Amino acid sequence: MNRIIAVDFDGTLCNDCYPEIGAPNDTLISALHLLKKKDCQLILWTCRCGDKLDEAVEWCRLQGLEFDAVNANVPEIIKKYGSDSRKIYADIYLDDRSRCLKSGY
Repeated sequence: MNRIIAVDFDGTLCNDCYPEIGAPNDTLISALHLLKKKDCQLILWTCRCGDKLDEAVEWCRLQGLEFDAVNANVPEIIKKYGSDSRKIYADIYLDDRSRCLKSGY
């Protein structure tokens, strides 16, 4: 199975201007295009829902980003574990709110 990368939207793929959509993070978008060409699977992983989620997905499409899943696990993981749990499985999580944790914290 290829690497799975979960990518946050607001503050990661674009500047955080919620409920609006901020300027694109062109460096990250370019990197995701390269990773997709290397057969990585991409998940759009965001708190947006409803119309705001639809706007984000369309914005990503206009940036040339097509995701293998949106706020859901990729099909191979659903098949492997028998369900689409609320916890998104990924090898890498890209999120402006992430912090590196070291032992002892």
